[in-house]
Amino acid sequence: MSNIVVPVLGESIVEARIAKWLKKPGDHVEVGDPLVELETEKTNLELSAEKRGVITSIARKEGEDVKIGELLAVVDENGAGAAPPAAAQSGNGSKATPTARRMAEDLEVDLGVVQGTGAAGRVMKQDVRNAIAPPAPTSDTLAPTSGSAIAPTGSKIAPTSARPLAPTRIGDRTEERVRMTKRRQTIARRLVEAQQTAAMLTTFNEADMTQIMALRERRKESFKKEFGVGLGIASFFVKASIAALRAFPALNAEIQGDEIVYKHYFDVGMAVGAEGGLVVPVIRDADRMTFPQIELAIRDFAKKAQDGTLTLDDLRGGTFTITNGGVFGSLLSTPILNPPQVAILGLHKIQDRVVPMNGQPTIRPMMYLALSYDHRIVDGREAVQFLVKVKEYIEDPANLLLEG
Repeated sequence: MSNIVVPVLGESIVEARIAKWLKKPGDHVEVGDPLVELETEKTNLELSAEKRGVITSIARKEGEDVKIGELLAVVDENGAGAAPPAAAQSGNGSKATPTARRMAEDLEVDLGVVQGTGAAGRVMKQDVRNAIAPPAPTSDTLAPTSGSAIAPTGSKIAPTSARPLAPTRIGDRTEERVRMTKRRQTIARRLVEAQQTAAMLTTFNEADMTQIMALRERRKESFKKEFGVGLGIASFFVKASIAALRAFPALNAEIQGDEIVYKHYFDVGMAVGAEGGLVVPVIRDADRMTFPQIELAIRDFAKKAQDGTLTLDDLRGGTFTITNGGVFGSLLSTPILNPPQVAILGLHKIQDRVVPMNGQPTIRPMMYLALSYDHRIVDGREAVQFLVKVKEYIEDPANLLLEG
C-alpha cells in the first residue's frame, strides 16, 4: 500500500482545495496517470500517480480544503484491478489540462476525439473550443492589436467562483450562492492587505506613443520574420521600467520588518487575466533579455494563461509589476500593489487626443500611465520622477538602445 498525500505546493502555499477527482476507488492507475486536480491560490495543479496499482480508498471529497502532508487516497501496488478499457487508453482525457477537462464536461465534448496541440499532444482549452467551432484562419492568434500580449486574444473576464448552486427564489426574484475559489479568496485577501498595510498612493502621467507606433510599423514585418513573434508595446515598457528602476532603486525594493531590501535584479511581473482570476507570471532577469526574448516570454505566458498551464514557478516572486488594462478598453485606473512589491505600473488604452505641439493643437496617440507606490519607502518626488523617466524613454525609444 502507498499513500497519496498533499505535496509541497510551492512558495508560501500551505493548503489547497480538491477541485476534482480524476480517478475513483477501484480504478487501475499507471505511473504518471493524473489522479486529482488541486486548486491553490495561484494556479490549479494535477497530482499524478507515482506508482502503479489500484486505488483502494479516497480520503477527502471534492470541495474540501487540505493541507500539505494530509492523506488524499491509498493505492494498492499489488492490486489486481482491471486495466483501463482500450478506449480510455486511446483517448485524450488523461492528457487534457484541468481547464480543458472542465470545459469538455460543461460542453459535453468527448475528449477522446479532440486533437491536442499542447506538449506531447496534450489537449488544451482552445482545442476543446475548436472542436465545437473551428477558428477562422489567422496569422496571429495571440497578440492583440495594441501589441501587448498581456491578455490573450478572445479571453473574457474569468469566473470568480465555482459552479453556482441551485437558484434561490425570493418572490419573483432569484439569487445564486456560490463558493469563492481559492484564487479569488486569495486575491480578495491580498488586495485588502495591500490597502491596509501599505501607504498606497498613485501618481499619473501620459505618454505620446507616436514614436513607438511608428517604430513598430516600420519593423513589425521584419521583426516577426526574424524572431517569430510580433513586436508589441509591452517590451518597450519592460525596458523603460527597468531603466527607471535603476535610477530609482527604492521602487524595486521591499520592506522586511524594519529593513528595506533593495533588489539588484529585475524580475518583472506581467498581470494576466487567467481562468479563475488575475495572475502575475514573472519575467526573470528581464534586464538581461533582448526585445525578442521579452516578447517571446510574454507570448508564452499569454498562451499558458489561455490554456491553464501556468506553473507555480511561473508565478513565483517578482520585484515590480506591469498591468495593462488598456487591452480591455480602460482609459484610466489606479492599480493596486502586488505585495511585497512597492510599486506597480498601470498601462491604458492608446487614444487619439488633441495636445499642444509648438503652440498648435495636434492629434497624437496618447496613453495615460499610472504608478501606484508604497509611500512608506517611496517618496512622492521619486515616484513622480520615476514615471517621468518612463515617459521619456517611451517617447524617445532610441534611448532604450543607449541604455542597453
